[in-house]
Parts: sequence; C-alpha cells; structure tokens
Amino acid sequence: MNRFTLLELNAFNAVVTEGSYQAAAKKLCRSHPTIHAAIKKLELQLGVELFDRSSYRVELTESGRAYHVKVTHLLSEAHSLDEFSVQLQTGEETDISIVIGDACQDSRVLPFISHFINRFPNTKFHLYHESISGPWEKLLNREVDLIIHHIDKTNFDFEYIELFPVEFIPVVAPGYLPFPVSASITPNQMVEMRQCIIRDSSKRHKSIDYFVLNGTKRCTVDTQEAKKELIVSQIAWGRLPDFLIQDQLRDGELISVEGKHFKRNAADIVLARLRDRTYGPVLQDIFESARSYDWKQNQQPI
Repeated sequence: MNRFTLLELNAFNAVVTEGSYQAAAKKLCRSHPTIHAAIKKLELQLGVELFDRSSYRVELTESGRAYHVKVTHLLSEAHSLDEFSVQLQTGEETDISIVIGDACQDSRVLPFISHFINRFPNTKFHLYHESISGPWEKLLNREVDLIIHHIDKTNFDFEYIELFPVEFIPVVAPGYLPFPVSASITPNQMVEMRQCIIRDSSKRHKSIDYFVLNGTKRCTVDTQEAKKELIVSQIAWGRLPDFLIQDQLRDGELISVEGKHFKRNAADIVLARLRDRTYGPVLQDIFESARSYDWKQNQQPI
C-alpha cells in the first residue's frame, strides 16, 4: 500500500496553487529541496508523474489534475480534523440542538441564535420547531439542549431565563359569525362555530388543549401561520399570538372577540434547559447571554 504524509500532500498542493517550487517553499516555510523531495517521493509512491516537466512553467499532468482534486478534499478534511481536535481540547460542544416553540416569533429569536452560529463555526447547530408540549418532551427526554417556549415554572426540572411575553387574542374574520361581534358573546354561541387549534407535536404526553370549547367542531394545524390563514379565510375562529396579527387587527381583516367570556391570555416565553445537566462553554454562553440580550430591539449580546 502506498504511504504518504501530510507534508507531501501539502507540498504538492502548494506547488499547484502557488505555481512554483520556490513559492510553495516560501508558503510552507520549507526549503526548496524539501519541497522537491516531497513531490518526488509522492510520485514514486504513486507510480505516475504529477507534473509535466517538459515546459518551463509548472503544469499538472492529466493524472496530476485528477489527483489534485482528491488531495484538495483530503487536506480540507485534515484541516477540519485539526479544528475539531482544538474544539475537543477547549471543551466546545460539537453539536447543539434547540427547539423553537410554536408561540415564538422566528424573526425575534433567530437573530439571537445566529450570533452564536457565526461565533462558533465548528459547532453544528440543529434547530427544530415543536408545538404545545412537544418542546417540553424533547427537553425532558434529553433529545435537545435548549428550548425557547413557555413552560410550567413550577417544574423544578427546568432552569430558565424569561425572554418576552406573548399574548393570545381570540379573533374571527369579518362576516364569519352569524351574529354580531360584541363583548357579550357567550360560549354557547361560539360552540356552534368551528375552532382552529394547534396540534400538539408531543408523541408520548397526553395532548394539551388550551382554551378549547367543549363540544365545538375543531380543525387542527401544525403552525400559528396556518391557523391564521384559516381564520382569515373564514374557515374557523381561534386564538392567535399578538405579534402575528397586529396588521390584520389594524386593517380590519381580523376582529377581536374579547369580552366577558373570551379574554386574551398571556404566556412568558423563556429560554429553558435542564437543571441537572452539565453544560459546555457554548451552551453556557448562550444561556448567560440571554439575560442581557435586548429582545425588543434584537440587539446582539456583547
């Protein structure tokens, strides 16, 4: 089996990219004879000539061009391995998984996460969307590292940092109800209407229904955006997060049915992790940075 060293491969690559033995030697901080010997040894091991020496300029042979493609890929992998080794030595996590809950505004949380994706290029970030109790299930099962969602704050398993509140407003599209919209609409009136609700993404926990009328006709969706489209299209009524319907409420595309019986409800969105886990420097940085992050202005942590 042919054996080669990274020195030989780097020498070969440097001659190709720099255009001469002398320039390659300078780039690698090696002597000209060292580069020449490395190339010669590589050719002897391969049994082919990598460079056409019939001309003054250094040019690759057909075999040399094909081999250089492979060498470029291998050197890139070797560089990644070096970076990975440093990452292991520093304790930086290789992979981080984060769940973004259905009540979160992507344009509000993704800039925060993106800061760390750019800051730690050797860590792979895996982002997921889950709904209702799905984020809690993923975290409690240790399938992810962090969730951005509302939680049961009495659950001591969760360690969390409060980020921002979200209000859910009961709304309908104009013309959907067969009776006038007023603050005195009763559950008995609305039970005859179809209610749109978010489908719980949890696979093991019993599905949780928030503010769902008993006995009402239902339709379920995966996202708040899909829910909004159905309500705007007069297919159903339901509760939607305030950030998603500000324009529609202002322009009259949607009407609030808040009143004596139907009130808006609020949820605190938090960044949560498990209390009993030990976290590496990247996850710790993310968690602590969330304390000082300006969530209103999406100002990157310093």
